[in-house]
Amino acid sequence: MIKEVQNKLYKPTLKIGRGKFIQISWYFVNILFFANPLVTSSKIKSFLLRLFGANIGNGVVIKPSVKIKFPWKLKIGDDTWVGENVWIDNLFQVTIGDNVCISQGSLLLTGSHDHTKEAFDFIANEIVIENGVWIGAKSIVAGGVICKSHSILGINGVAETNLEPYLIYKGNPAIPVFKRNIES
Repeated sequence: MIKEVQNKLYKPTLKIGRGKFIQISWYFVNILFFANPLVTSSKIKSFLLRLFGANIGNGVVIKPSVKIKFPWKLKIGDDTWVGENVWIDNLFQVTIGDNVCISQGSLLLTGSHDHTKEAFDFIANEIVIENGVWIGAKSIVAGGVICKSHSILGINGVAETNLEPYLIYKGNPAIPVFKRNIES
């Protein structure tokens, strides 16, 4: 007999990490200051993220129309750039290093579901983006992935496994295509 998914069996297991008041407050701050294309000040955005529990380094640039699920599950290092329309869907911890570029339209997606389970169990895994990484425009990084030092995920790339240091990846699924050489 073939089993089917039974959504009525699904039991939410997400650990949000903050109470309802903080969640609702963040929801409105996110809409007013982050998703809003008219707010351009990275200093205000960094201040608000810190206020809600994020660990934000110096010189961080956060462009307009960015969505961040839970700032208290976010760490961003120094001199990192987060482009327009980036969605950090951090149901689990997302750690972004120094001198990183997350290009416009990219998605950092920590959550998924276990398609082998009848109850379609929720799964969440950390994303780590190490120093000097470049995530190309409209790319996706899945939960459980480590983008190692100075790797590049090309435009529209999909990283479901770790990216090794100083390699350039392209495609869906992302595969290494070049070695990254950085000149002075």
